[in-house]
Amino acid sequence: MANRVSALAGRTSAGLLGKPGEPGVCLREIAELQLWQIAAWPESLASVGDEIKTHIGAAAAPGPGQTAEGTAGIALRIEPLKWWVLNGSVPSLTPDLGVVLDLSHSRTHVRISGADAAECLSRLLPLDLRDAGFKTGEVASSGIHHVGVTLYRNTDGYDLFIPRGFAVSVWELLLETAEQFGAEIL
Repeated sequence: MANRVSALAGRTSAGLLGKPGEPGVCLREIAELQLWQIAAWPESLASVGDEIKTHIGAAAAPGPGQTAEGTAGIALRIEPLKWWVLNGSVPSLTPDLGVVLDLSHSRTHVRISGADAAECLSRLLPLDLRDAGFKTGEVASSGIHHVGVTLYRNTDGYDLFIPRGFAVSVWELLLETAEQFGAEIL
């Protein structure tokens, strides 16, 4: 197996940036991403949802734009017929049910947290990130400067999944935007 090297290697040195005082935005790369995509066919959607629910130990499979956290992972419903499973195992599916694809090496996982995290991200994403517009446990596909990204809001803040080839440019935009709020790289 190949050794994994971060797309942000050498660019995530811990420290404070921008406005002095308490940082409003904290950024950190989450290393060793384990991310699986599961796609179902329209006629097998319910069956695949049940398999995912069982595999991650959740009460139910998430609906579109929602997530479900179980004892063995998190399922994110990123599209009507697709889920991502984060940090968990996935069922093996027969071709008549769906397809499983390992995306672990194709994305960079960045967590954005802090009191000003939503406002910072609002300057980059065309999403309503207010509490009523994007609740904890929701997921959305969007874009930052024409780069397709996936955003997941959890209890720790926001998890951003960036295509590996664009990770450095999006990271630089995040840093530049976060500096005005006072930023800390963890």
